Amino acid sequence: MTNTNTSHPLIAKLSQRFGEGVNCSEDLGEFTLEVPRDQLLDICVALRDEPDFSFKQLIDVSGVDYHGYGDVEWSTHSSSSTGFSRGVEQRHKVIQGENEDRFAVAYHLLSIKHNCRLRLRVFANNDFPIVPSVNDVWASANWYEREVFDLYGILFDGHPDLRRILTDYGFIGHPFRKDFPLIGQVEMRYDPERKRVVYQPVSIDPRVLVPRVIRDERERLGEESSDVSAEEESESAEQG
Repeated sequence: MTNTNTSHPLIAKLSQRFGEGVNCSEDLGEFTLEVPRDQLLDICVALRDEPDFSFKQLIDVSGVDYHGYGDVEWSTHSSSSTGFSRGVEQRHKVIQGENEDRFAVAYHLLSIKHNCRLRLRVFANNDFPIVPSVNDVWASANWYEREVFDLYGILFDGHPDLRRILTDYGFIGHPFRKDFPLIGQVEMRYDPERKRVVYQPVSIDPRVLVPRVIRDERERLGEESSDVSAEEESESAEQG
């Protein structure tokens, strides 16, 4: 078990209880426990039932897509009079191999007994993202897992009713995936001849978004003062 900080009692208890194969870390007072898929359910039951942990409540379940992680179309760390660097072509790092850990599921747990929170993270592979459902451990996971399935396409083995929950009927794709186009796949409009709403391929040209340059407040005020002074000089000249 890899620990970045063993001084906190929770880190020590997690390390002693689960041993090798899991990764526990602390950053800014937040605790994260990464576990293998095949151990997820056993660890969840232990975190819920054992007195040292007592994580009785599942607050949220969220998905993560690491496609293109760390790759950007522009640099926003510095700017000049011409603005930030411009992104011309969309590009993403290609994940090599079918079993790379592109997707992850994060479970946010709360222990009222110990007044403590824990982020439990498990990775799913790129080819067929699937993890066990924790619905039988925490009933609140039902709709959360449906939301992750809908937006990321991550499957939850053993879920009693895994179907879309946010997107429209017949929606194609998963909108929170990094390779899903920002402009979407289709658009809808009202057809006066058919007298109904119809779907058609999206007509917006895809482009890379460019961040705006936020000017300094003093610079803006200085420009306004210069404009006012110029107007006053012009008026004085006309009066003279």
